[in-house]
Amino acid sequence: MLLWLTGLLQYYFHFFRVFQYITFRSILAVLTALVIALVVGPIMIRRLTNLQIGQYVRDDGPQSHLAKQGTPTMGGSLILIAIALSTLLWGDLTNRYIWIVLLVTLGFGIVGLVDDYRKVILKNSKGLAGRSKLFWQSLITLIVIGFLYFTAKSPAETALIIPFAKDWLIPLGIFAPVLWFFVIVGTSNAVNLTDGLDGLAIMPTVMVGGALGIFAYLTGHSAYAHYLGIPFIPGVGEITVFCSALVGAGLGFLWFNTYPAQVFMGDVGALALGGALGTVAVLVRQELVLFIMGGVFVAETVSVIMQVASFKLTGKRIFRMAPIHHHFELKGWPEPKVIVRFWIITVVLVLIGLASLKLR
Repeated sequence: MLLWLTGLLQYYFHFFRVFQYITFRSILAVLTALVIALVVGPIMIRRLTNLQIGQYVRDDGPQSHLAKQGTPTMGGSLILIAIALSTLLWGDLTNRYIWIVLLVTLGFGIVGLVDDYRKVILKNSKGLAGRSKLFWQSLITLIVIGFLYFTAKSPAETALIIPFAKDWLIPLGIFAPVLWFFVIVGTSNAVNLTDGLDGLAIMPTVMVGGALGIFAYLTGHSAYAHYLGIPFIPGVGEITVFCSALVGAGLGFLWFNTYPAQVFMGDVGALALGGALGTVAVLVRQELVLFIMGGVFVAETVSVIMQVASFKLTGKRIFRMAPIHHHFELKGWPEPKVIVRFWIITVVLVLIGLASLKLR
């Protein structure tokens, strides 16, 4: 929106030419989303509190969580508002990749909103049925990946890039949409599983989202892509603006979500942010790097799968409680310790993922 306006003004005032640079607009996107989140946050928290839209806490979990009963939830709406407004203000609205990632983010957000509404407002503990939730996630994802597959213009757009290997692309052909489906839907649900402690999910999301923004910028820049030995995909660099907005909105939300949390993001935020990370990874062709950088999300998901499989097959549990962050809580780790250590792990994994750009 503002890119179009500054594009007109640059013919009269040379200063406005700086707005044509993705890097400059990405900085503005971070700051804009951060300010929106910090300004709207207190208003939304008061509104949620007055409406008594509070978190339900299971009594079979860590006893320390019982004090969180009634804490406002559905705060993920704040993140989505900040991301959407900032992206629309500073992004190139003629770029198809911007609309694709916004569609998935807001679409998954609506699915999560319905789930939260049923749980919190209608007092239905099951929320949106698992099959219904998966159906709507799948429908949105299939629309997006179908569009991407049939509009792909180069072999690299449907190939699997192997990290730490130079010019090693595995053509996927018709199997590319299958991979994309599991990446987008899987990441969405993985972030949702991770969202169980104050700030646990949002900070890794911010770090991984910021790193994917770097990949997006480099992939969309022909000179950098050639130098680093990664595929060049025209136009995908614009996603950097979206990733920057995600970083700003996430940091703004963390201001209120840090321990002890004033608000929880709920499914409306977790499903949307996970879907966003998965979609960006698909667009920049870095699905395996996402698997590395999002190792915390992977571990949380695997712990649930292992717990369920073990209990059904042997009647015994592997962990004291799944997802795995609850296991460490029940072992006696204070909640802030679990959170910060998972953050540290994510920092290391993100650095490893970024190192794959040069180590080839």
